[in-house]
Amino acid sequence: MDRRTFLGTLAGSLLTAPIVGEAQQARPPYRIGILSPFSSSIGPGPSFETFRQTLQTLGYVEGRNIALEYRWADGRYDQLPRLAAELVRLRVDVIFSAWSTPAALAIKKATSTKPVVFAGVGDAVGVGLVASLARPGGNVTGATFITEDTIGKQLELLKDMIPGLGRVGAVVNPANPVYVPVLKKSEATARALGLQLDVVGVQGTEDFEPALRAAINRQVGGLVVLRDQVLLANQQRLLTLVATTRLPAIYGNREFADGGGLMSYGPNLGEIYRRAAYLVDKILRGAKPADLPIEQATKFDMVINLKTARTLGLTIPPALLARADEVIE
Repeated sequence: MDRRTFLGTLAGSLLTAPIVGEAQQARPPYRIGILSPFSSSIGPGPSFETFRQTLQTLGYVEGRNIALEYRWADGRYDQLPRLAAELVRLRVDVIFSAWSTPAALAIKKATSTKPVVFAGVGDAVGVGLVASLARPGGNVTGATFITEDTIGKQLELLKDMIPGLGRVGAVVNPANPVYVPVLKKSEATARALGLQLDVVGVQGTEDFEPALRAAINRQVGGLVVLRDQVLLANQQRLLTLVATTRLPAIYGNREFADGGGLMSYGPNLGEIYRRAAYLVDKILRGAKPADLPIEQATKFDMVINLKTARTLGLTIPPALLARADEVIE
């Protein structure tokens, strides 16, 4: 090759190099499907903003290199299978179950190949989402917590607050499949504390008042309000009704204590959503869900609302106050 030919070839390669780089950078944005049991007016799930912020920290910016495709069930679990199927048909790169066990199960049923990440699921192994925490297998991974362990701690805290407590009402949505096995496992813990668990089932706002009235008739002395989309979406309505019963209650989400509930104990949801965002990042970089162990919550928050305690005429033991992560005056 003579000098003139060599220089021409070199110049041509230099001119085309930036074009190749731009073509690589101009790939279509990653599409992340978001399935939520809530409505758009409420948001995809508690602490979801932490998920978005973590993705941004990892370099994913909406409108630039990622696009979020939302589907909302508006509080209707029966809509989740249809919405999950829609997200699969959209050919998204990964589907994120933003909250609830029913949503995650609906996605798992809709696809066995599309990568799926979940958050806000209480017992991923027990409900059949994954084979094990260490080796999920299949196309699903996520961030979880062990619900029965959380309920056991809630019962213990309620007993510490009210030593003479005997019967406790567990406020749950019976349509949520996680709670049948979980409550059965929690009965042993309740018995060890000298407590009897009484299921208070609510599937919609119309159930709240009659369910609580029935609990009082059964001489329930306190309530454990568990995590569920129906309860979260109707937080203020539930708090108002519980206040009229004057029953001491502990909630699974700190939003209830912030809103006037007596006490809350549960996993730090910000941590769970942050971990889920890291899992999404790994999948977009080429990892397979089957090879990504389930992330487990390690931080749990206890919040006590002293104003509500005074309204109920309760004196919180100093030892319990000392254990609280936050005390609302």
